[in-house]
Amino acid sequence: MKIEQIYTGCLAQGAYYIESKGEVAIIDPLREVQSYIDKAKKSGATIKYIFETHFHADFVSGHLTLAEKTGARIVYGPTANPKFEAHIASDGEVFKIGDITITALHTPGHTMESTTYLLKDENGTDHAIFSGDTLFLGDVGRPDLAQKAANMTQEDLAAILYESLRTKIMPLKDEVIVYPAHGAGSACGKNLSKETVGTLGEQKKTNYALRADMTVEEFVREVTDGLLPPPAYFPENVRLNKEGYQNVETIIAANKAFTPEQFKHFAEEALVLDVRDADSFAASHIPGAIFIGIDGGFAPWVGALITDINQPIILVTPEGREEETIVRLSRVGYDNTLGYLEGGMKAWENKGFETDSIQRIDAGQLADLIKGGEKNVFDVRKPGEYESSHLVDVPNTPLDYLNDHLQEFPTTATTYLHCAGGYRSMIAASILKARGFHNMIDVKGGYGAIKQTGLAMTDQTCPSAAK
Repeated sequence: MKIEQIYTGCLAQGAYYIESKGEVAIIDPLREVQSYIDKAKKSGATIKYIFETHFHADFVSGHLTLAEKTGARIVYGPTANPKFEAHIASDGEVFKIGDITITALHTPGHTMESTTYLLKDENGTDHAIFSGDTLFLGDVGRPDLAQKAANMTQEDLAAILYESLRTKIMPLKDEVIVYPAHGAGSACGKNLSKETVGTLGEQKKTNYALRADMTVEEFVREVTDGLLPPPAYFPENVRLNKEGYQNVETIIAANKAFTPEQFKHFAEEALVLDVRDADSFAASHIPGAIFIGIDGGFAPWVGALITDINQPIILVTPEGREEETIVRLSRVGYDNTLGYLEGGMKAWENKGFETDSIQRIDAGQLADLIKGGEKNVFDVRKPGEYESSHLVDVPNTPLDYLNDHLQEFPTTATTYLHCAGGYRSMIAASILKARGFHNMIDVKGGYGAIKQTGLAMTDQTCPSAAK
């Protein structure tokens, strides 16, 4: 038996490759599927099943493409109603893969079709669960994403999740391994661990949602407390996973390498997305371009900030990373990329076309300005990070909800932006600049550097992960 977790850090997502005696099951595959096919081919194995834990909201799965390429059977849990051919498992149904079995345990609550898959080894011993978004390490799936489709409140779904955990998962033995669909950084839960593999026994001891003495009322209250609105692209990803989508290879083939002149023409209608690093973007970029760096939390921030999933997009990328960028956008359903600037910013600059820039200062310079009376400083971190600790008298305008805070930014006075490390504040500066705020200055190093300056800060109340 072979179990491999294939973890994608940008999405904080875990797919799984399971092999026994020449047969393979894939759980929650990414949209680009060739790596799974190659892995099975190398082992001389055949992909037999594609198990989906639920209709994913935060990424587009590769189930359809993988089934088309391999003939493998797509499996969903009870109550799923996809618009394509799939096997809808009954609760407790057993699937054989070589010498092992996988049992479908219907665990509704995150969504109504959510299903946990229990793997038993060749001796019939419970070995691991693939828990999807039902159980994470340190948390459970948020119960508000499917409420509109299910005609239920988030409280209704949370109560159902409580029962699923206590009747299907918690009775399993402590040594059972937990393989979740996500880790820290995912918007599918509130308090996910940075670890991506654990044991059920550890979760029973440390996961707040699995307390043995917890009432359903306590569970509902704690699971729903502090839920932030989900990113706007989530419903569209659910739709694509449920109804179907293009093969990502078709999307790649449709993209063009634009000359600077062609790029300039398309920029009149399409969004210019610059995915280089923050320093390069600050130094020189195409006027009106939005920065979301490929080497940060790229795809989730695209989903959070580009609200129209069908928005035509043209790309400025680091050399050699054009196809990677197109693929990573397609992972979250942004399929309407038209092409990229061939030769990158150098080609644009060599043509003498107009460029723009964003000023940056370091934390020490910001400290001097604040000590001199500067008030126009804004913190674009997440609310939890801000509540944990922040500069005194500096307001929180979270990047996730920047559109809701536009009226708070001065239109002409010089304004300073910071996040935790400098990635998100540059995104915020680029968005504001594209909307006519030409007075934004980015603070390099963010709050991590600011903490070393001796500026007055609120007391740290709890740990908070910067994303």
